[in-house]
Amino acid sequence: MPESISKHGIHWKAADFLVFNTYIWWMNNQTIKVLRGSLDQETADYDEVQRCTAYERVMTTWADWLMHNVNHTQTASYFITMSPVHWQSSNWNNPDGAVCARETTPIMNTTMELDMGTDRRLLDIVRNTIKKKGIPVDLIDITTLSEYRKDAHTSVYTLRQGKLLLPEQKANPASFADCLHWCLPGVPDTWNELLYTHIISRS
Repeated sequence: MPESISKHGIHWKAADFLVFNTYIWWMNNQTIKVLRGSLDQETADYDEVQRCTAYERVMTTWADWLMHNVNHTQTASYFITMSPVHWQSSNWNNPDGAVCARETTPIMNTTMELDMGTDRRLLDIVRNTIKKKGIPVDLIDITTLSEYRKDAHTSVYTLRQGKLLLPEQKANPASFADCLHWCLPGVPDTWNELLYTHIISRS
């Protein structure tokens, strides 16, 4: 596994604000293929590592880089938590639903226990890494508020390979609805407002 992010990080050192997030691509598989050695060695050898193990390694590398390369009196750092998906309508007690398609209201029952398939173990890893390393990073938790917004995805009004869905594709939301990305304006604007609040509270 590469032990440094300095190739790109060199451009971040003088920033006033750094905003980090990494989640959704980790959800493709339970295991992650990790190259042996560095990318410069052009090796094809890899190990299969459990998702949480690989994520923890990456977070440790990230935290170490922040500790040794960022002037925390000049640069404010933030980590945005995971953006949830809404693939299974049974998760919000609508077993006859078509994933997130045709959902027009948020989940209104704020007392129900939400389970949208979000891997909160990764959030625990982020929290523990920040605490263990003692790095001054503000964690901005957008996950739960976004889990209530089953209605806010692009659904069948999305693009596939750069083109809008055809009528027959829209009629098959189980296969074609996009319950990962969000409409704009929409929920991501709320995330930005939370970030903005953190930023101005420092001044």
